[in-house]
Amino acid sequence: MTLPSTGPAAEQWEAAVAAVRALGGDAGIQLICHVSPDGDALGSMLGFGLALRRLGFTRVRATFPGEFRVPTPYAELPGVDLLVPEAEAFTDPALVLVFDVAAESRMGGLAGLVAAAPVSVVLDHHASNTGFGTIRLVDPRAAATSVLAEQLVTRLGVPLDAEIAECFYVALATDTGSFKFEATTVAVHELAARLIATGLRPGDISRRIFDTRPFGAMKLTGEVLGRAVLEPSAAGGRGLVWTYATLADLERHDQPPYVLDTLIDPVRSAAEADVALLVKQVAEREWAVSLRSKGAVDVSRLAMSQGGGGHRLAAGFTGYGEPGDVVDTVRRLLDDYLS
Repeated sequence: MTLPSTGPAAEQWEAAVAAVRALGGDAGIQLICHVSPDGDALGSMLGFGLALRRLGFTRVRATFPGEFRVPTPYAELPGVDLLVPEAEAFTDPALVLVFDVAAESRMGGLAGLVAAAPVSVVLDHHASNTGFGTIRLVDPRAAATSVLAEQLVTRLGVPLDAEIAECFYVALATDTGSFKFEATTVAVHELAARLIATGLRPGDISRRIFDTRPFGAMKLTGEVLGRAVLEPSAAGGRGLVWTYATLADLERHDQPPYVLDTLIDPVRSAAEADVALLVKQVAEREWAVSLRSKGAVDVSRLAMSQGGGGHRLAAGFTGYGEPGDVVDTVRRLLDDYLS
């Protein structure tokens, strides 16, 4: 197989391979992804963890900061047994690998492990990546972090099997919106084909990941979409559509926070708005802000100005105050961006 010529420099790939091969099979290897992990974060991390097992490593742990709760759609991923709570991460790992993390703040207290480790390898595809870590496999052109994880697995000489492939496929499918976002290139479909060729059943995976939701989550979605507001004159006449969800909403429908992760997709479908905004409460007067654009606005620039990050058409940041305060901030950012 011919490896892609684009992406991180050859010496970065070589250094990452050397860092793994320099370790004995009993070395402690810690894998980390971002808080509130999504399909790409978990899929990339667990797929690579399984590859390390295939290489004979016996002490591999994977974790993420915050509440130790795996979103139900990903609870059956192969390699989920690698996951441990943050408190059970290795305190002195020989190697740390970080997946889908654009900034150290997204790792909470686990960021200290990256700084203290003899070697750390960062795999990421966010243009807003801040450049941390010893070895950086960062490519903003990659459709998902799993693209980089699969390339490193290949360079390590680990054949794809159905378990590794399922993790990478879930990661790829979720971050490309079921292969409908603009990052879905010929190379993405070629990678998906290689993964499917291991024996995957894409239909079964898609039903589990995208098309199965608790009834309470369905009702919650209807309620949150019902309060959506369209502002056609916002964003320089390009249009803004926004809504919000509170902790009280989650409690009323007895749902965990992760059910809100994909709610931005129906919001962004409004034909009259280029920019979509979803404001999700995470604590009193604290909100996770999701931004999407259909092309006219680079929302990553807006998010980065508020300490967040992401991609040109999909980004986010943490906002404070009331939902109206967050929306006012985004309106101002749009005015500044488009002026």
